[in-house]
Amino acid sequence: MVPLTALTQEVLTAILKGIDEGIHVVNTQGKTIFYNEVAAKHDGMDVKEVEGKHLIDAFPSLTEESSTLLKVIKTGQPIYNQTQVYMNLHGTRIDTINTTLPIFLGEEIIGAVEIAKDYSRMKLLAERLLDLQKGLNKSSKKKVNIQVNYTLNDLLTVNPPFQSIKNEAKKLAKSDSPILVYGESGTGKELFVQGVHHESPRSSEPFIAQNCAAIPETLLESILFGTAKGSYTGAIDRKGLFEFADGGTLFLDELHTMPIELQAKLLRVLEDGMVRRVGSSQSVSVNVRVIAAMNVNPNKALQEQTLRADLYYRLNVFTFSLIPLRERKEDILFLADHFIKKFNQKLYKNISGYEKKLELFLMNYQWPGNVRELKHTIEYMMNVCEEKQLKYKDLPSMLRHLPSMLRHLPSTTTTNNVVMESLSLRKNIETLEKDLILNALELSEGNINQAAKLLEIPRQTLQYKLKKIID
Repeated sequence: MVPLTALTQEVLTAILKGIDEGIHVVNTQGKTIFYNEVAAKHDGMDVKEVEGKHLIDAFPSLTEESSTLLKVIKTGQPIYNQTQVYMNLHGTRIDTINTTLPIFLGEEIIGAVEIAKDYSRMKLLAERLLDLQKGLNKSSKKKVNIQVNYTLNDLLTVNPPFQSIKNEAKKLAKSDSPILVYGESGTGKELFVQGVHHESPRSSEPFIAQNCAAIPETLLESILFGTAKGSYTGAIDRKGLFEFADGGTLFLDELHTMPIELQAKLLRVLEDGMVRRVGSSQSVSVNVRVIAAMNVNPNKALQEQTLRADLYYRLNVFTFSLIPLRERKEDILFLADHFIKKFNQKLYKNISGYEKKLELFLMNYQWPGNVRELKHTIEYMMNVCEEKQLKYKDLPSMLRHLPSMLRHLPSTTTTNNVVMESLSLRKNIETLEKDLILNALELSEGNINQAAKLLEIPRQTLQYKLKKIID
């Protein structure tokens, strides 16, 4: 380790000791040079039992292959959010989630630092979540369908292809076969899935949703399949979501983020309808309809190997692809009107519609966040609007001011919505200039420098003219 002044060492040590995460630092020989109280508490050890000792001497169950710290020292590559199970010096099993980073001085690696989170606490939180879910299931026996808030009628559309998807969903809801739903973020996947459950013969049984993203494999496995007593320190016999959803529907969102190994276990449950709790040798039969959703194209997930092919083919009995908002233009103003009415009631306002400039923007913006983004945009505008109609100036500043957004406003030469008011030379020249600027931005994909070159004017001049158009 590079020598530090006494003051620097004192300050650094104070900072590291004050961090509410387990911090473990080793040098290139694997010897511990810093180990804080939080890490000691996670590991069931005393700081003096670890500090100054080789990692494997303090944790004999670890090896150079299984230790994340030693692996990072060897490879020089960081490891993020990896679970690690090991025995401490006293024979107690420890579960942590570690982010381990190499420490470099210039290009030379001089050690590694590990930030550890207590996995046992996360398991406890997961178990409390399952207990809460259990309570909800009990209450659902008294009040039918308490966990489903939406039906397919809540998926509003006047787009014929989307209406066909809804009609097909109503028919296929009667089946018990699994369903795979693909759609961009904000297209209404969970609303759609709840609607399918509501239309199914299982509508009076539990509907349980689980997002698979950013959950470590072993924790997600416990959540889905449950645990047997003694499977880890403090573990008790506990049902997983499959057992809680028995007779109903289990919705697995962002399936492609589920670890590949766990996808194999999910496939086995889909094949034979049997669930084995973590740490148990016995299997339990469950009757669950699985509906999975993804916000990436399944073909892309298969190509990137984030989705097992055999699981995909098993789920691909019925597949629905929810159309993004930019591809169903007739829904934009239809939904905007719906949200205006909704927020009029909620905010006690009486706003009627929107000005033409705003309408043109709404119709030509690409809505990457789909219906969710449109809803939040209207909500923002309804809160700030002080007039009887929504105005372009009421848009969130990000949409209103970014030059790249201007390319979605149509040219007046390509639409019949803007009619020349007179033969005024000044007005018509202004209109032509605006058309040329918008077309240049369209061709340059919003790049100011490139647009200025196309227009053969200085960049500063273009920026000045853009400000006039926006204002």
